[in-house]
Amino acid sequence: MVSLEHLQVGRIAVWLTTNLHLCSPAGAILGHSDAQRCVHSSFSPASSSWLEGQGNISGVVTCSGEKNKKLHCFATWKNLSGVVQVVQQGCWLDDVNCYDRTECEENREALGVFFCCCEGSLCNKKFSYRPISQSQITSENPLHLAQLLTTLMYSLLPVMAVGAVLLFSLWLYRQHKRAYPPVLVPTQEPHPPPPSPSLSQRPLQLLEVKGRGRFGCVWKAQLLSDVVAVKIFPLQDKQSWQNEYEIFTLNGMGHENVLQFIGAERRGSHVDMELWLITAYHEKGCLTDYLKADVLSWSQVCVIAQSMSRGLAYLHEDVPGHKPAIAHRDVKSRNVLLKSNLTACIADFGLALRFEAGRSPGETHGQVGTRRYMAPEVLEGTITFHRDAFLRIDVYALALVLWELASRCTAVDGPVDEYMLPFEEEVGQHPSLEDMQEVVVHNKLRPPLRECWQKHAGLALLCETMEECWDHEAEARVSAGCVEERMVQMQRSSVSPEEAVTVVTMVTNVGYQPRESGL
Repeated sequence: MVSLEHLQVGRIAVWLTTNLHLCSPAGAILGHSDAQRCVHSSFSPASSSWLEGQGNISGVVTCSGEKNKKLHCFATWKNLSGVVQVVQQGCWLDDVNCYDRTECEENREALGVFFCCCEGSLCNKKFSYRPISQSQITSENPLHLAQLLTTLMYSLLPVMAVGAVLLFSLWLYRQHKRAYPPVLVPTQEPHPPPPSPSLSQRPLQLLEVKGRGRFGCVWKAQLLSDVVAVKIFPLQDKQSWQNEYEIFTLNGMGHENVLQFIGAERRGSHVDMELWLITAYHEKGCLTDYLKADVLSWSQVCVIAQSMSRGLAYLHEDVPGHKPAIAHRDVKSRNVLLKSNLTACIADFGLALRFEAGRSPGETHGQVGTRRYMAPEVLEGTITFHRDAFLRIDVYALALVLWELASRCTAVDGPVDEYMLPFEEEVGQHPSLEDMQEVVVHNKLRPPLRECWQKHAGLALLCETMEECWDHEAEARVSAGCVEERMVQMQRSSVSPEEAVTVVTMVTNVGYQPRESGL
């Protein structure tokens, strides 16, 4: 019975016979190259006479091959229990593995039959097996290094392809996530406030951008059947997002004239991270944009002024054990939102401060907010850092918003002027800090109160309230709670039966873009 080893040797012999016919002693080939002489011994695959010891050399053969092709000698042998037996010797055609080899040596461990090739006449007369380490192979023979690199390249290609597919899938997932974000998870750092309301695994989809401001943009979004607003902060404005979240989640912040908070979360990671605040959505938008397009009846002025002052008064109120006093620090018409019935709610608490008994309000900077609405003490940097001082700054800004309402009211005879921001006539739409200091601090100017307003009882009281709110001396200003009481009194003193509730749209103002979006 023929052993597996004999079968392997037989196959190698057949392969060698097939591949060496061009190097036969007869030299019956096309072309010619430099002469090469090799020891030649042949065998018959049908017999095992080639196993008869090593020393029998059949002869010497002169090799021939194609032009410009190298010729080599080779030898194959077996090692049977320490006894070396020649399988075959002869010529070998051009092979990069044989270049620059003067001795016929096999370096790799073989199973049964060894093989070596070399350059030089009769170089295959002596042959040997001399294994070397992998480090020697890569350092001594560049060809082995090239083969190793080729093998590694082909091995890594499938891994790289799989990695590319995974990266592409991740990109698709993130695009899908942007369109259909996951469930909202309230943030819990650095000192976790009460968690925001559970949204019960409901998906949130962004629909359209509704506005852009100092700290990011506001989107209209769909939360199942509900329409909500999503305010998106970039990572660099994390402090504003965190501050607004903490203010929203304070106990006692649920009030009809304060924007309703729904949830907050992070989206993305590292430099791509976005910070989201989810609140109630109000289709009429902010007071600034509404006044650009519409004029107001007296009853509408009263509704907006009373609800706006009520919201600010509630923020300023300190209820021990329930709610701390909160200074908004950026009161302006753009941060007042209008509900469908024209009642107002206060929004944007990115700069707000809370004053809790026994606790510092933390690190703060006095000169913050929107320049146009800054009080004199803020503009000249003389604010005292205690609670009442910050609350009076809000009251000054509230007076400017009340002036904006009065300037678009139809309660008196005569044309209504186009909407203008406070001090726009003096400093334009984008004032510098120096511009505002010159107008408000040095010249002590305030927005003009029209003479015809004094002929209307309600507007006359409104003008008086504004003057008491924007007084140059902070200590002389009335409180937000007092303004709220004045607005109630103002409404009662001037109700007329013919007062219309519908809004008169000014054609000349329709389609105007917002003139100012903060600093």
